[in-house]
Amino acid sequence: MKAFLKNYRQSPRKVRLVARLIRGKKVAEAIAELDFLAKRAGLPIKKLLLGAVANARQKGIERDNLFIKELRVDKGVTMKRMMPRAMGTGHRINKRTSNVNLLLGEKVVAVKDSKRGTLKRVSPRVPLDSK
Repeated sequence: MKAFLKNYRQSPRKVRLVARLIRGKKVAEAIAELDFLAKRAGLPIKKLLLGAVANARQKGIERDNLFIKELRVDKGVTMKRMMPRAMGTGHRINKRTSNVNLLLGEKVVAVKDSKRGTLKRVSPRVPLDSK
């Protein structure tokens, strides 16, 4: 399942610090780590992760089978502002934004096929009406 956060108003360099912490982890572990993280980017990434889990739930995939397959932080648009300086000059201030792309993977279980003796990959699914 995919989820995107576009033009988040924080520098990509700072957001990548949080992204590196949770990349490759199970969803439950990542949420627990983001809950107690003392970084500003922790809350928006947690909301993004919960949104991706909700997308997976709509497809019938159970939350326990999900892990963070890819979490990429790219630079977004840069807002350029001017700061007045001495003798009528001005220096530019760059207000950077981030684009965050999240891709969740599903853990699959291998089941042996009794007729052929081969392994078949089966992913556990949940009916949509069950909670």
